[in-house]
Parts: sequence; structure tokens; C-alpha cells
Amino acid sequence: MEANNYQSRRDFIQKASLFGAGVMVAGPIQAFPQNNNFNNVIMAKNIKSRGYAGENEKGFMTPWSFERRPVGDYDVLIEIKYSGICHSDIHTIKGHWGPQKYPQVPGHEIAGVVSAVGNKVAKFKVGDRAGVGCMVDSCMECESCKNGEEQHCETTGMVGTYGAPDPASPTGITQGGYSNNIVVTEHFAIKIPDNIELKHAAPLLCAGITTYSPMMKYNMKKGDKVGVVGIGGLGHMAVKLAVAKGAEVYAFTTSPNKEKDSLAFGAKEVIVVDSAEKLQPWKGKMDYMISTVPYAYEMSPYIDCVKPYGYFTQVGQPVGGELTINNFNMIFNRVNFNGSLIGGVPETQEVINYCAENKIYPQIEVIKASQINEAWDKVVNKEARYRYVIDTTAI
Repeated sequence: MEANNYQSRRDFIQKASLFGAGVMVAGPIQAFPQNNNFNNVIMAKNIKSRGYAGENEKGFMTPWSFERRPVGDYDVLIEIKYSGICHSDIHTIKGHWGPQKYPQVPGHEIAGVVSAVGNKVAKFKVGDRAGVGCMVDSCMECESCKNGEEQHCETTGMVGTYGAPDPASPTGITQGGYSNNIVVTEHFAIKIPDNIELKHAAPLLCAGITTYSPMMKYNMKKGDKVGVVGIGGLGHMAVKLAVAKGAEVYAFTTSPNKEKDSLAFGAKEVIVVDSAEKLQPWKGKMDYMISTVPYAYEMSPYIDCVKPYGYFTQVGQPVGGELTINNFNMIFNRVNFNGSLIGGVPETQEVINYCAENKIYPQIEVIKASQINEAWDKVVNKEARYRYVIDTTAI
């Protein structure tokens, strides 16, 4: 049964990847076909946009008007309705992962409605619900791109949704979802099913796929003991997804006030880690663990919780990207340690569809754009419950 499920999932990813690459070509859909003159104006001109941008490493977000590139033949223009707040937004704007160009609009959990399409677009039509995740382009020619793993593009590298050099952008860099619209190549836009609200779909485009992808690659099975370290925006989705797949989930958190919520998300048990000693009884008990902690921390006692030859995946990215692992410990615990970077376009479509079909929704708090700075402070202070989502319609 597991082999059949794995093959079905593999077939889905391969077919979705081929579709996104343009192999399954349908007839072109014109933007605003009822008014070709208006359509030509839309295509020829830069798109005016409004958003909230960081102007320097202080990370204070302020309103900013800017322009996006014109809608090209294979582009879609999305009117953004909601944009999730990811800890990556804070790390990036504050320069934790390297020098940045400013002003910069963050946001890579984007959900909205298509308002215009290029002349050769086959995947979307005006009025469709669409989302954008953590990347907006790649070479589309290397083996990784052809296999639906655009995030691992081997030539140009993936182009991030914000802050990446972009010669086509009037600002010189990609600008993200804390804004009222976005222009993106159709391949990198995700179809959002009608049976999930846009505000719930948005966080799945980062928090959902970032946790879903490594758990699926591990080939998590029903009954596996799965540990989730860090119960925040990503961690609470990891708990929900693992539970939905039939795993026996254990939540590891340093926040006692998250215990009740973690149980409500489906965790069998919650381990409040106020000292390394609290992890001793769990040594060698987990089949798999995923850590969403976005800062450097003492990892060895957590890794020890995995059975010999089991797997531990770190998806949280600390400041500077550096983690310290005690190799003496790794020699004896025999745990396979790995990292994971979001997921490809086909797999992102898969998790959106899966969550919509199975009613797996992130726990969110919708905020106004004027509340972004306050929300960022709460994310840093571990006060988010559990994903802030910006209502961008009033920007």
C-alpha cells in the first residue's frame, strides 16, 4: 500500500512539473479579451504597486510606492489579498543572512486573484485564485528544474520572491508580497483550490511546503514516531501535517504556554524543554525529527532523540546560517542529519491541494498592514499564535 502511495505521489509530481514547464500546452488566454486596447496598455506599461518596505537593517517597515515590470507573454498579474509573515522576512530585511538592497518589500506567502494574463499564458485566466511562494524564477533547463525541484536550480540558482537581483524589475531587485500586486511567470504561480480560503492558503506557500517537503522525502509512514522541535509558524504546520499522515507526533518546545495548543494540533505528547536533562528520557525514541528553530541552539541533545540510522532535518535557518553539531556525539548516535530548502513548484501545488482536500489549515491572525512592525516584534518574542497574515487589500 505504501509503495502504491509513493508511486502515485511520484507520478503527480512528474506530471505537475511537465505542466508547469509548458509541455502540456493549452490555447493562449488573453488578458481582458473583451477589451484588447486596454489589454495592450496593461502589457506595455510598468505596473504601479504599493507596499510596505524596509529601508535599512533596522527593519522598520514603512509604506512605499514603486513599480513592477510589465506583464510579459508568460506572466500573470496577481491582485494580492493576503500575505503571510515569515521569520525569513525579518532575517532578510535585518541583514541577518547578508547585505541587502533597499528599499525592499518582503513577503513570500502570497495569495490573491489573477487580474491579467500574458498573451501566451496557458495555466491561468483572469479571476483565478493564485499564490506565490518563495521563488519566482529559475533556469528551467537543468536537471533539478526539469524534475520539479526549481529551488535547487543548478545554473542561475532560484530567484527569490524578494531581494534577489532582477534586471527586469524597475527597482533592480524582486519585491515581495507585503503589497497590493505582483507580476510573476505563470510557472511559479500556484493554483489555489476553491475549497480553501485565501487567508489560510497563504502560509502554506512557505510554512506548509517547508515542513511538508522533507517529511515526504523521508517517506513518513503511519505510526512513525515524529518529533517536531519549535512550535511556531512552521512547527505547528509540521505537527498538523504529520498527524494527518498518520504519524505519532511529539512536540518539543521551550514555551510552556504552547502545550495546550500543541495537543489541540494533534500532538500525542508535549515536551517542554527548559533544560537538556528534559530530553534524556527521549534518547533514541523518535523515527524522525524536524526542527523549525530559526536560531542557533544546542542541537546534540535533540538529535540524540532519534533512533540510530533515523533522520533529523533542520529547516529553521539561523543568523549567518551557522549551526554547531558535536561530531563525537554524531559518531555514536548514528543519526542522519540533513537540511531542507522549501520545495519545488509541483510539490507546493501538492501540499496546497492536500491541505484543501483534508481541511488542514494554519492557525492564523489576520492583521492590517499598519500592524506589521508590531507583529514582527511578537514573532521575534515567540508571541505569534501561530502565523500573522496581512490583509493587503487596504494597502
